[in-house]
Formats: sequence, structure tokens, C-alpha cells
Amino acid sequence: MIETGTADGEEYWTAKSFVIVTDNTKPAIKWAASELKARGKNVYVVDLSDSPAPDSLKNVSDLPLGVNRAIIGITKSEPAPLIPLLKEKGINKIWFHWNTETEKAVDACQELSLEYMTGRCPMLYLGKGFSIHGVHRAIAKAMGKY
Repeated sequence: MIETGTADGEEYWTAKSFVIVTDNTKPAIKWAASELKARGKNVYVVDLSDSPAPDSLKNVSDLPLGVNRAIIGITKSEPAPLIPLLKEKGINKIWFHWNTETEKAVDACQELSLEYMTGRCPMLYLGKGFSIHGVHRAIAKAMGKY
């Protein structure tokens, strides 16, 4: 296991389908969804906020089977109960957006033998060119934290 979990940061984004679980407290989650869609990925959004977007799913149980990867970016509730539900849908790798992982959620991943990533913003890997994300990526690489 590596410090940030067991999912490789570059390889993670090669999957064909993703679910993004949000409560709209992490703005970069929207950017990640947009970038994944722009790359031709199939993206489902589960919006657990008080005012879910009309085109989003309202519950993880509404996901179809066979989604490859999950990105969790929720801060208003404990993400651990979502982990077994995501595994039931076929997800075997979970990315916890920076500062959204909890000890219970990481324990759930370990208990279910799921690969996971913590401590990183998805846009560190998904951002393009010269942008705030590109600058962040350059700094992370220089510091050995990419």
C-alpha cells in the first residue's frame, strides 16, 4: 500500500466509466466531471446535496451495474456507508477527493479489498495546460507528491 492508498494516480483515469458522489461542497468535483465527459468517459453524478441537480442521481443505489471507478467528494456526511453500495455496483477503485476521506471510509475500503486514493484533488491529474491545476501539478511533482 502506498501512502495515499492503493490506486495509481495516472492509471485511475483510464477507466471508461465513473461515478462522482458529491454534496456540492467541493467545487473541483464539477470540474472533474466536466473534464471526464470531455475525454469521452461515461460519467454518472450522485448528488447528495440538499438541492440535487435535476440531471443527477439521488442515491448510489440508482447507479447501473458495471461502473468502473468512483470519486467521492462529500463533507456533510460520513462516506463509509457508501463504500459497500459502490462495490455492489461493481466499483473496485475509489478516489476520495482531497480532505473528504474518513478513517471509517478507508477502513471500509480495506475490509472490502477495494483500491483507493486519498489526499489528492482529481484535477491534479485531470487539469490541462497552464491553469491553477497545472500550476498545482507542477508544484506537487517538484515536491514529490504527485
